[in-house]
Amino acid sequence: MSDVGSIGVPRLQRADGALILRIAPPLAPGGLSRVADLYQHDPCRALMPAPDPGEAFTAVLVTTAGGLTGGDRLRLGVTVEAGADALCTPQAAEKIYRAEQDSAAAHIDIALSVSAGAALEWLPQETILFDGARLDRQVAIDLRNDARLLAGDITVFGRIARGERFTSGRLFDRWQVSRDGRPLWRDATRLDEGSLASVSHHPAGFAGAVAQGLILARLPEPDFGPTRLRDRLRDLLPAAELPDGSLWGVTVIEDLLLVRLLDRDAARLRRHFGQLWAMLRPGLDAGGGRPQAMPRHWHF
Repeated sequence: MSDVGSIGVPRLQRADGALILRIAPPLAPGGLSRVADLYQHDPCRALMPAPDPGEAFTAVLVTTAGGLTGGDRLRLGVTVEAGADALCTPQAAEKIYRAEQDSAAAHIDIALSVSAGAALEWLPQETILFDGARLDRQVAIDLRNDARLLAGDITVFGRIARGERFTSGRLFDRWQVSRDGRPLWRDATRLDEGSLASVSHHPAGFAGAVAQGLILARLPEPDFGPTRLRDRLRDLLPAAELPDGSLWGVTVIEDLLLVRLLDRDAARLRRHFGQLWAMLRPGLDAGGGRPQAMPRHWHF
C-alpha cells in the first residue's frame, strides 16, 4: 500500500517492527520458564503454545507482514535469565522479496542474551532470498558463564521450486558471539552484484549451492563437549558418503561448536540440518533430557 504526498509522489509503506522478549526461570522446581517481559510492535508477534512433554518453554515468532522488502526493518531481542530454558523459532520461512532499485535494503537486527545457568534454542526456518532481494542482517549473541546455546540459520538463494535463483541483489550477513563480554566468534558474508556470480559458483565459495546452513552449539555438559561432538558429527556423515552437491564441515572455536552446510538441493540441506540439530538437542538440558527429535512444528 502507499499514500500520496503533497507533490503527488507515492510513498510506499514500510514495516518497522520490533519484538523484545525476556524469559524468567520457573516459579517452582520442575516447572516451565515464563515470560517476564514482552514488547511487540507490528508486524512482529510472539505466540506461546503449550510445549510437548520434555520440551522447554516455547515462543513462536511471527511476522504478520508475510515477508520483507527494501526499506523494511525488524528488531528482535531475546533475553534468557539465569536458570531459564527457552525454545524460540519462527512460525514459517522468512521471505525477502525483490527490492526496488532505488530502495534501501531490508534490515533484520537480532540480539540474543543468555545468562549463567540458562539455555536458549534459537531454531530457524529458512530465510528465502528472492531474486533481486537486498538484505542486511546482524545477529549478536551474548553468553554468560556456563550458558548453553543451540542457534542456527538456513538461507536459500532463490525460489528454488520455481526455478528461480538469487542472481541479483545483495546479502550482508553478520554474526557475532561473545562470552562474558569477550569476542568468541565473528563472521560476515557479503554478496552483491559484483560478486554474486563468481562467489556462488567458485569452489572456494558456495560451489554452486542453492542453500546454506549454520549451526552454533555451546553445550557444557560432559557428553556434549565441543571436541567430542565434532568427532561424533564427522563420524556421522563422512565426506565420502555425502550425496553429490552436498558439503559440510565442523570445527571448534574454544568451547563453541560450529557446523556449516552447503547443498545444491535446498530440501536435502533442511533434512541434514534437522538430523544434526536433533542429535545436539539433549545437550541443552543440564540432565540431557531434551528430546533427540525436532519439535513437532519443525518438519524435515
